[in-house]
Amino acid sequence: MTAHHSMKHYNHDGRSQWQDAPAILAVIGLKPGDTLADIGAGDGYFSIPAAKIVGDSGVILALDAYPEAISDLNAAALATGLKNIKTIVGEAETSLICSNCADIVLMANVLHDFNDPVAALKNARLALKPGGRLIDLDWRKEQDQPFGPPFTIRFDQERATTLLKEAGFRVFASELVGPFHYMLVAEPS
Repeated sequence: MTAHHSMKHYNHDGRSQWQDAPAILAVIGLKPGDTLADIGAGDGYFSIPAAKIVGDSGVILALDAYPEAISDLNAAALATGLKNIKTIVGEAETSLICSNCADIVLMANVLHDFNDPVAALKNARLALKPGGRLIDLDWRKEQDQPFGPPFTIRFDQERATTLLKEAGFRVFASELVGPFHYMLVAEPS
């Protein structure tokens, strides 16, 4: 199963207060003309602002296992007048969204949700262009957070780094983002 069920744990309305998508996309270096693969895109919390950043010369490839999430994303793109988002319904473990096409692969709040995280990461690796990078943004494994998935299913940075290594990545940056998340930046090793 891909990453939409975790979205049910919190209310979108206040999300920008603790996860600022445009700011995070700026930090990861997304720029006009880039191709971003948003794996486990949900209803487009990152895809929509990313599409605005990459502009007409860029493209967002948004993958989610839930048709209703993708249909919400398509509706949001239409409402915003964005024509550079290509949506795909599929599971990250079995879907190769493209080969050597993405400047950045983003997995936001999803790695802990996959049935087979390493398979999902291996597909993400195949999608990356040479010199491309993968961003794993996920919930810190801390007790008593007011939002997010249950503590028991969260991956800490160490666990996520191990999975990335298994899938053929090298983590070269790790930082805390906002009050609840960490971000790992990885490249194919």
